[in-house]
Amino acid sequence: MNYEFFIAKRIIGSKAYKSSISAPIIKIGIAAIVIGIVVMMIAIATGIGLQQKIRDKVVAFNGHVVIMNYDSNNSQESVFPISREQDFYPEFKQVEGISHIQAVATKFGIIRTETDFEGAILKGVGADYDWKYFEEFLVEGRVPTFTEKWSEEVLISQYLAKRLDFKVNEHFQMVFAKDDPEKLPNIITFNIVGIYNSGFQDLDKQYIIGNIRHIQRINRWQEDQIGNFEVFIDDYDEIDKKGIEIYKSIPSVLNAETITNKYASIFDWIKIFDTNIYGIIGIMILVAGINMITALLVLILERTQMIGILKAIGSNNWSIRKLFLYNATYLIFRGLLWGNIIGLGLLFTQKYFKIITLPEETYYVAEAPVYVSLSYVLALNIGTFVLCLLMLLIPSYIITKISPVKAIRFE
Repeated sequence: MNYEFFIAKRIIGSKAYKSSISAPIIKIGIAAIVIGIVVMMIAIATGIGLQQKIRDKVVAFNGHVVIMNYDSNNSQESVFPISREQDFYPEFKQVEGISHIQAVATKFGIIRTETDFEGAILKGVGADYDWKYFEEFLVEGRVPTFTEKWSEEVLISQYLAKRLDFKVNEHFQMVFAKDDPEKLPNIITFNIVGIYNSGFQDLDKQYIIGNIRHIQRINRWQEDQIGNFEVFIDDYDEIDKKGIEIYKSIPSVLNAETITNKYASIFDWIKIFDTNIYGIIGIMILVAGINMITALLVLILERTQMIGILKAIGSNNWSIRKLFLYNATYLIFRGLLWGNIIGLGLLFTQKYFKIITLPEETYYVAEAPVYVSLSYVLALNIGTFVLCLLMLLIPSYIITKISPVKAIRFE
């Protein structure tokens, strides 16, 4: 029989233990673990959730990797066309882990109304375009369908719609300048079939999604010529690796750029979230550990006479240390249990009811996103438990210094 566990269990269950001097300190130690787990869980869930949301919004407009011509054009406009007839299109079989590839082109134009005008980029897409992301962003109407050769349907952002007072099923004109400024510009009338809001205002205010055939006609391109290819991969964590593999698989006249390079400032910013998460985890575990050390020292002090008696009847130091570590393990488990109940409760409340909102112009999201995964919840609980228990080995060493004779006389 494990007598250390038996004694620890009797101590925990005794009424004297619950009304002892150490009871308030023990409650503080448990509360520190509860608060620590809740704060760490929220930090991880919101940090990862925010990273994923911002990342997905950038991916929606660009894909994970962009294949384009080598040129000195730093604008968002497609200048030099690429042939659609490529070995890697319409299926990129040369590299594993690629889920989709689509052909697009962009052209800057001016939206003209009777009272106002606004510059925007028409992003031309075709039948191969994946509307998955924009279906999530859709706030009104539907996404365009480009089964016909000449479709004037477009998807416009809520930012532009409010700015120009546009509604679904309304028409507007967009003016596209020609390379020769002396020639009359191209004017196309578009029909708004849907309004989207990604929350990423820097991109929302730029892009209108329409038919790629209009850009081909304006630029006098052939039917098989496009601006660039957007490549989507299965695992974002491998974006740098896949970017290199894609670059090596395409013709030497083409370049491949990952969105992490194209939007380096945004992705450098969201990487800071990782540092914040690690910092919060470290501080919370340290605070919880220190509180548990204090609680264990008070427990040892309160049970000094018992320690002396156990030593007198033959118990060794490690056996007595185990007794108190069993006691501390119970307290840690209680803290973890309540911490998980409260933490997961708060996260799921935010996930489904979106109580906490954020300034969209700063964080690119309207409400605090949360990412809940069994893997990080288990890792957080196991890590906290192990580290707290290791920290408690140090104060339990004081038991080896207690003399049985002095301990039995201790008042």
